Amino acid sequence: MHPTAYLTHPLCLAHDTGPNHPERPERLRAIRQALARRGLDAHLLFLEAPAADRALLAQVHDPAYLDALAASVPTRGRVWLDTDTPVSPASWDAALRGAGAVATAVDGVLDGAYRRAFCAVRPPGHHAERARAMGFCLLNNIAVGAARALARGLERVAILDFDVHHGNGTEDIVAGDPRILYCSTFQHPWYPYSGTGRHAANILPVPLPAGTGGAAYRHAVEEHWGPALEAFRPQLILVSAGFDVHRADPLAGLNLETTDFRWLGEWIGAHADAHGEGRVVAALEGGYDLHALGESASAYIAALAGV
Repeated sequence: MHPTAYLTHPLCLAHDTGPNHPERPERLRAIRQALARRGLDAHLLFLEAPAADRALLAQVHDPAYLDALAASVPTRGRVWLDTDTPVSPASWDAALRGAGAVATAVDGVLDGAYRRAFCAVRPPGHHAERARAMGFCLLNNIAVGAARALARGLERVAILDFDVHHGNGTEDIVAGDPRILYCSTFQHPWYPYSGTGRHAANILPVPLPAGTGGAAYRHAVEEHWGPALEAFRPQLILVSAGFDVHRADPLAGLNLETTDFRWLGEWIGAHADAHGEGRVVAALEGGYDLHALGESASAYIAALAGV
């Protein structure tokens, strides 16, 4: 059995955000190239993601929103849903594959085909609310994964979000559901200027000031996330993996190094081992400096794979 699966789809490269947009196809290529440089290919099971089905998406998003989003995709050129979020002819199909990747990865870990998975998908998802696209995001991939896990009979699913931006969309969707624990670290104040205050018992935000480095970040994770996970005892850990907390990222101001992502992978894996048979499914969120993204994501994936 391969310990870690790597799920993606060529359509995720076809989502065309236009020139100079930070969320660009080269992000996925940078990760893939870094994996090869590290010699990780032999330790991964490469899988092509199917499209998510409508019934599953409707557990997470308002059906009217899904209809409007699909209808917004142009036959040529680009349409902007907000000042940050363009869609092009392949965007809807790419989004379906992104959500489908996470749902499929959840099935894989629950069926025992592999213990851990990384979904290299775009567009990202954690800003997508139940009925609104924003912040580069169309469908909330990680929330779709949580819905799949609950439909499969799990009673306790944790979502850990280490993107530099608060996952307002994920919070919007899962707040108040006692079966899901949502823990997030993020730079504050920063886009989307939300997340402070514990608005529901299952929401654990950890806002961090600009300039926070690796040592302070690790301390915050251990101090806040650690006790919450021990008390919750998740049967599965889902991860919104945002590598824009790296010090080189152009869109934010936290100062993590590549080694901190290795630490995060090991720390999350240890908590999954303790309560959830080692089961971890991660989905790509941010990370916009291509070199830093490749190095950080490959370090994180190596930790997931135990190599």
